[in-house]
Amino acid sequence: VQLQASGGGLVQAGGSLRLSCSASGRTFSRYAMGWFRQAPGKEREFVATISASGGSTYFADSVKGRFTISRDNAKNTVYLQMNSLKPEDSAVYYCAAARSGSVVWTVLAYDYWGQGTQVTVSS
Repeated sequence: VQLQASGGGLVQAGGSLRLSCSASGRTFSRYAMGWFRQAPGKEREFVATISASGGSTYFADSVKGRFTISRDNAKNTVYLQMNSLKPEDSAVYYCAAARSGSVVWTVLAYDYWGQGTQVTVSS
C-alpha cells in the first residue's frame, strides 16, 4: 500500500484545514487508517484513527471535538477535517495504514506510512 497525504498549509488560529490521504491498491477497505503528527524535536504522536469499515473512530484527547476522521473506500481516501486549529497543532501530519482493520493508536501498530504534509497554524 502506498499512501500520499495532501492538504496541509498555513492557516490562522481558529481556522480549518482538511487533509486527504490517497492510497494505492485494491485492499484499502481492509485497512484501519490513522493520522499522526510530529512537531520539531518531538516524538510522533497519534491524532485519529478509523476502522476499515469506517464504523469506529478514536481521537487523541488533544483534538477531540475539533477534528473528525472519515474515509471513502470507493475512492481509497481517508480525510482529516481539522477545525478550531491552534498553534500547538502545527506539525507534519502523516497518514498510516494498519492491517488489523480495527482502530489502533500506536505507531508500531501501523504497517504503511505516507510521506507527511506540513500544517502550520499561526497565532
